[in-house]
Amino acid sequence: MKTDLNEIRDTLQAIFLNQVPPLKLRKKSDENYELAGTKEVMQGKQKVDGIYFASLVPKPKDIRCYFFPIYTHVDEYKSLSDELKKCLKGKSCFHIKKLSPSMEEEIQQMMQKGIDLYRKDGLI
Repeated sequence: MKTDLNEIRDTLQAIFLNQVPPLKLRKKSDENYELAGTKEVMQGKQKVDGIYFASLVPKPKDIRCYFFPIYTHVDEYKSLSDELKKCLKGKSCFHIKKLSPSMEEEIQQMMQKGIDLYRKDGLI
């Protein structure tokens, strides 16, 4: 079980980097690490150069993982583990203070499922 926030951040960033490609790393800084699609698509009423997919934002007490596919495809993510559900605050933001190997694996699977869903919808 990882409890050091720097270690958790590094692990989650590695999971994010494993998704490039088909996604692109739109922002990479100490304050924000953001993934997006690579196609020009409509996001709401505006055309964007790659739909927002996910981001990591380190905070003093946790690492925030914003994951947009859980917001756009709610029904596809109803089977999250209790461990991961406890981290979900709101509709699409996970506050991660501890990271177990099983959560790590589940986050990787969650990301891949999001990519598959977005591909199916023609977003990436």
